[in-house]
Amino acid sequence: SSLPNFKQNEFSVVRQHEEFIWLHDSFVENEDYAGYIIPPAPPRPDFDASREKLQKLGEGEGSMTKEEFTKMKQELEAEYLAIFKKTVAMHEVFLCRVAAHPILRKDLNFHVFLEYNQDLSVRGKNKKEKLEDFFKSVVKSADGVIVSGTKDVDDFFDHERTFLVEYHNRVKDASAKSDKMTRSHKCNGSRCSLKWQKDCKFLLAFENSRKIEARISADEDLKLSDLLKYYLRESQAAKDLLYRRSRSLVDYENANKALDKARAKNKDVLSAETTQQLCCQKFEKISESAKQ
Repeated sequence: SSLPNFKQNEFSVVRQHEEFIWLHDSFVENEDYAGYIIPPAPPRPDFDASREKLQKLGEGEGSMTKEEFTKMKQELEAEYLAIFKKTVAMHEVFLCRVAAHPILRKDLNFHVFLEYNQDLSVRGKNKKEKLEDFFKSVVKSADGVIVSGTKDVDDFFDHERTFLVEYHNRVKDASAKSDKMTRSHKCNGSRCSLKWQKDCKFLLAFENSRKIEARISADEDLKLSDLLKYYLRESQAAKDLLYRRSRSLVDYENANKALDKARAKNKDVLSAETTQQLCCQKFEKISESAKQ
């Protein structure tokens, strides 16, 4: 790295997926970054399908010739390697996005993540924490409906919200259709199942078709489905920023109402004024950062 705040120009550390999630969550939970689009966390790697195929291949080894078994094994290993490379690339994109951000790249947790050469002792969330996250997402969704009905005082953000909602929904729809198409090609490619290996005629008849369908499926998954999912996560990150700003606006308006009531009753005026000022400063700070 050429950034001035790092102790060395080059360093190498080993990091798990959970540690990437920890870094992302630390950005989201930091109120100082509420006015910025937080780069979306990389998706969890999914090797289960490839492992399951390798397991089934091992179980069916006795019904195949050595050449057939070796060929199928090489194809599955290549598929596993492709998933691994894709996973590494997605995690690298996240780090590059953070490193290129003028504010986030100065974060202490980011420096610890890159420079600390020992285990960060970050564990995955347990069932209780996952359940809490689920309830938080439900509350956030319900709260989002409420704050979305609030008239924005700035036409810029009102326009951005309208555009993002429409864009996000269209990308979400395209992503779902792309996944369906990819699954269809994968299904066609897997019709030459292991039990067909006993019949050479079936194998010869469907081998070329299987290869073509598998190649199409892999290309669509990498070049289309993954790209759409990336755009989906990006647009969601932008929507999250607008939600934080709208939530801050609602808090500011509620603080103004509370201040008016306190003045009318001549009770707890100082406390209400302090709360109102803090809400105002937070809202203005988020709005200023979000426009950059």
